Amino acid sequence: MTSRAAQQREEARQLTARLEAEGVRNIALTWVDNAGIARVKTVPAQRLADTAARGVGMSPVFDVFTSDDTITESDHLGGPDGDLRLFPDLDRVTVLAAQPGWAWAPADRYDQLGRPHPACQRQFARRMTERATAAGLDVRMGFETEWVVTRAPESHHPGTTDTAAPLDYPCAGPAYGMTRVVELSDYLRDVTEALTVQGVDVLQLHPEYAPGQFELTTAPADPVRAADDVVLVRETIRAVSARHGLRASFAPAFVAGQVGNGCHLHLGLYRDGRSLHRTPDAAHGLAPDAEAFLAGVLGTLPALLAIGCPSPASYLRLQPSRWAGVYQCWGVENREAALRLITGAPDDPDGGHAEVKTFDAAANPYLAVGAVLAAGLHGIDVRAGLPEPQSGDPGVLGVRERARRGIVRLPATLTEATDRLEKSAPLYEALGKVLHGAVLAVRRAEEAQFAENTDEEIAAATRWRW
Repeated sequence: MTSRAAQQREEARQLTARLEAEGVRNIALTWVDNAGIARVKTVPAQRLADTAARGVGMSPVFDVFTSDDTITESDHLGGPDGDLRLFPDLDRVTVLAAQPGWAWAPADRYDQLGRPHPACQRQFARRMTERATAAGLDVRMGFETEWVVTRAPESHHPGTTDTAAPLDYPCAGPAYGMTRVVELSDYLRDVTEALTVQGVDVLQLHPEYAPGQFELTTAPADPVRAADDVVLVRETIRAVSARHGLRASFAPAFVAGQVGNGCHLHLGLYRDGRSLHRTPDAAHGLAPDAEAFLAGVLGTLPALLAIGCPSPASYLRLQPSRWAGVYQCWGVENREAALRLITGAPDDPDGGHAEVKTFDAAANPYLAVGAVLAAGLHGIDVRAGLPEPQSGDPGVLGVRERARRGIVRLPATLTEATDRLEKSAPLYEALGKVLHGAVLAVRRAEEAQFAENTDEEIAAATRWRW
């Protein structure tokens, strides 16, 4: 046994004793595939030491699973051959408040010889975070999680799609209204309490625009932890919902034609403990590296959509004048801009950050944070600059006025976004050929799967996948 494995085993033994004292009997090890589905292997708690030392076997074919569990293939991945090892991150082992007897840990993936799996999305996010650190940047990220909650039909069985079941919303109050909080106060209390017990710092929770829709925002953290947190948030909401006889959907388009569920990514840039969004006398307070980073993200957004909006259902949500950010522009506190600069409280020296509004919860969050970091760091490398900020809704401008201002529509289909990702040199270099190829293969398969479906059929088919 290697010294690393021995150290992991000893740390896991000590952790196991604490878990068993808290009544934990099983541990869920999750990773998120390229279709944005959280996949899992579970182990008995007493097996944690062996799992930490040697991992748990799983097939690399999951990297080419689509959202409906169809298996496609890429140049490097696919088929029945090969094996990987899942290694839990012991620092993130969390006792699950809404699933008695269970704990959770995100997993990293390695090959049988202990080498990092080139398509491991969590390690991709870590590599990009390390690149940012090497460039002298401390990047803090956080997600807004939106979901729709309905009553579970009596005939519902876990694992079924129930696409024909009528949608029974447990709250009928107006958008953003206190009525919804009153109607579901016990449920919402249990959501926030479970997350707090699990160590997730909740900033706010409120009703959203669509029927039965809510939004929860978590505190910023390092990018890998932020991605871990959003996985834990979703599965906790799902578990609390089940205990209340409810179902939670994070799908981009819960009902075709309505406002969908986003998963906006917030990011703040710091150096030597100081915010790069609070530079005196700089335009909009942005230090040169902050402007270049955001310019890199803005310039790469057409390709980033294939990462952050990975389903045909995503493009049912990306409609003008719905605060989804469908035009490639940025603005100060402009909720219709794809990249929103948030100024923060005037007396907060660490305030201010940016928000990528286009992303949704079908995205693998590790891919999302890693790809945004790669795009921003590329912007710094090439000394990119931001265009003029835009105010108001670009969707109400005429075509000529948008052209005059240099505002273009972001990809309106997954096919177009995937084409842009395929041609993006910065993202290819960051992802590497194996992960890049697997993402493209899954996107092309999703395109083909739904090519002949109506909007309503796409929404119904994907409603309960996320």
